[in-house]
Amino acid sequence: MRPWLLSGCLGLLLLVQNAAAGTLLVVGDSISAAFGLETRQGWVSLLAERLQREAPQWQVVNASVSGDTSAGGLARLPALLEDHRPQLVLIELGGNDGLRGQPPARLQQNLAGMIARSREAGAQVVLLGMRLPPNYGQRYASAFEKVYLDLAQKKEVPLVPFFLEGVGGVAGLMQADGIHPAAEAQPILLENLWPTLRPLL
Repeated sequence: MRPWLLSGCLGLLLLVQNAAAGTLLVVGDSISAAFGLETRQGWVSLLAERLQREAPQWQVVNASVSGDTSAGGLARLPALLEDHRPQLVLIELGGNDGLRGQPPARLQQNLAGMIARSREAGAQVVLLGMRLPPNYGQRYASAFEKVYLDLAQKKEVPLVPFFLEGVGGVAGLMQADGIHPAAEAQPILLENLWPTLRPLL
């Protein structure tokens, strides 16, 4: 093959590979930042490993910050969208809003803003729902959970209703603080997400 033709073929291959490449951006709090664990143990790292095997055209960017709230995520999001230009955005926020007793209406407003900005940047969104322990009061806990359900319906966003399903409050799957999932729980978190995420890849 002539050198110029080979060069052209390689260039076309690179263009095709770049066109097929996708970025999945995770914007979350300590649940996604692998608080108390080694980074490689966290569910986001496990997701990256699975994608390497099953959908290698995707790369994962974990922009999760321990202690972050929905307001913090909304403030950080524009720069993250500009820097990484993701095709998919996973939003795992709200737990700290609930633990601090923030009004559910404010949580809904912030998450709606994140959904809107992500879509404006050309990204699809997956929302990871959270629930509060019963000691926060049934009325507040119900209003908190309803935020995710309402957003999923009104904004037509794929939702994992309770990301900590099968993990939250389960002995042996939570760290000593009772708030953060242990290493043994991380594969379960990934499986909670996978059925919702897989069709979007």
